[in-house]
Amino acid sequence: MRSFISTAALVLGLLAPSAVLAAPPITPVQRDILTPISEVELRAIEARHKDSAEGLSPRASTCNTATNRACWTTGFNINTDYETSTPTTGVIRPYTLTLTETTNWTGPDGVVKPFTMLINGGILGPTITADWGDTIQVTVINNLVTNGTSMHWHGMHQRNSNLHDGANGVTECPIPPKGGTHVYRFLATQYGTSWYHSHFSAQYGNGVVGPIVINGPASLPYDIDLGPLALSDYYYKSADELVEFTKTNGPPASDNVLFNGLAKHPITGAGNYATLTLTPGKRHRLRIINTSTENHFQVSLVNHSMTIIASDLVPVNAQTVSSLFLAVGQRYDVTIDANQAVGNYWLNVTFGGQGLCGTSKNPNPAAIIKYTGAPTGLPTNKGGPVTDHQCLDLQNLSPVLTRSLTVSNFTKRPANTLPVTLEGPPNTPLFVWKVNGSAINVDWNKPVVDYVASGNTSYPTSENIVVVPDANIWTYWLIENDPDGGFSLPHPIHLHGHDFLVLGRSPDIQPLSQQRFKFTAADIPSLKGTNPARRDVTMLPAGGWLLIAFKTDNPGAWLMHCHIAWHVSGGLSVDFLERPVDFRARIPPADLLAHNANCNAWRAYFPALDPHPKGDSGLRMMY
Repeated sequence: MRSFISTAALVLGLLAPSAVLAAPPITPVQRDILTPISEVELRAIEARHKDSAEGLSPRASTCNTATNRACWTTGFNINTDYETSTPTTGVIRPYTLTLTETTNWTGPDGVVKPFTMLINGGILGPTITADWGDTIQVTVINNLVTNGTSMHWHGMHQRNSNLHDGANGVTECPIPPKGGTHVYRFLATQYGTSWYHSHFSAQYGNGVVGPIVINGPASLPYDIDLGPLALSDYYYKSADELVEFTKTNGPPASDNVLFNGLAKHPITGAGNYATLTLTPGKRHRLRIINTSTENHFQVSLVNHSMTIIASDLVPVNAQTVSSLFLAVGQRYDVTIDANQAVGNYWLNVTFGGQGLCGTSKNPNPAAIIKYTGAPTGLPTNKGGPVTDHQCLDLQNLSPVLTRSLTVSNFTKRPANTLPVTLEGPPNTPLFVWKVNGSAINVDWNKPVVDYVASGNTSYPTSENIVVVPDANIWTYWLIENDPDGGFSLPHPIHLHGHDFLVLGRSPDIQPLSQQRFKFTAADIPSLKGTNPARRDVTMLPAGGWLLIAFKTDNPGAWLMHCHIAWHVSGGLSVDFLERPVDFRARIPPADLLAHNANCNAWRAYFPALDPHPKGDSGLRMMY
């Protein structure tokens, strides 16, 4: 196949630097006009490709450069449907993640934490970096003392590799402590920015997280990739203490907010601000990730705008904003033009929604954006008020790869409706979150995969399984957020194994108003079926509804859950068992062998040798 370049992007490359920094178009022309390269260059590329055993599939010198990020390699560019076509590099990217725990650990803001967990010795794990089409291979070593673990590769579709999804009790047994080891291996079929985290109860709240960067084409030119910016709420208490607290209480405010693992204490001044450096006159890509357990963030940069080029792992047509709302688990790739006076600027995090999507004891969490050549010292301009996003993410994003569905004939039925409800004090002793009338409670010792592999369809009610048997059809799911309950909170809904289309949601209002909306036929005109926003995390409004759709083209067991750790710990999840017959037939024998070996090791440990009982849904808690 031929490689392509963008003539419009080449034209941009001839402009002066000031022109490159002009506001980008809503629909970048660089991806719309594609012309073939010369036969001479094609033959040169093919010759280099044969000699690339130790590197990536080589790209033409005019491909994926600062002036043309739309192309990637021979036959693959921003318009390639990555859900059906992936470059084959033959490159394996090996990583090892070693989990340890420690007591009386001095955190990044100078406060001593009684207990924490680390990956490779850090509160933020290493960035897993690969190219589109590489195979990522991660060996996880569990050196925790009593806790099992599992590692989920958030947003990765895991096509034909469901047993590597890392959801214990669903696709695997936990990895046993005191040296247990498990190898995850999957193809990078998508590109962009994501993250990994433990899926063993609320364990990732202790620091078991890290970024993922998969290089590929982009919908807008840029000069410099600044890499990931991982944002996270930070608590001095351990995750197990917080889970126990939230069983009978609302969530506490975070003690601080981390920026790539760094923070300043708001009172003592201990710690350090994370600092990112801009080169004057250049356009920079920044990959923002919300790795929190509960806090949603509004992000803004004083005197600068940000241009969105991807949401989660979905490339979108460029859209410029003054601030961004990031739900727990969401990612935005943005570009920032260094077109202001050389100096230092605050990158601020604020909270909206009248406190219903997170609060912090740090009133002004921030990092520093520093221009090359700027004097030392802190920024002096704190910036103005930021628009309150009311705990709602963007719905007007326009994916580069279009997907369109008919929405005019959608009919609400019990089979396609998933009500979310909350039970708690004073009616019941603990807060319990239910979906479709049931709170999930996975069995660590017998994951759903074991039922599928043996052909056993007697799924326990506690697994909260929704069987989706038909192949390659679009399934519509209406999620209603406790419209008859006493109090309703917004929820970040995350789906494993797929991106979903966000077809619509209830009217945008302040969540504290507690106004309730049930979906009716009168809401159909508000739905968007023509290339709607597409991602793997979106917000379910407080007291409202959300309509999503995904295509049954990826057999497997895929969780859909709230990404607030305390809520999924309390049961807020379902498990879509997609095409179980096809799923069983497609499980690679080597994957099943490794699965059984890990499960045998785990069962030898739990419950006989584990000093602690299982205390929550099993998807998020340590003890």
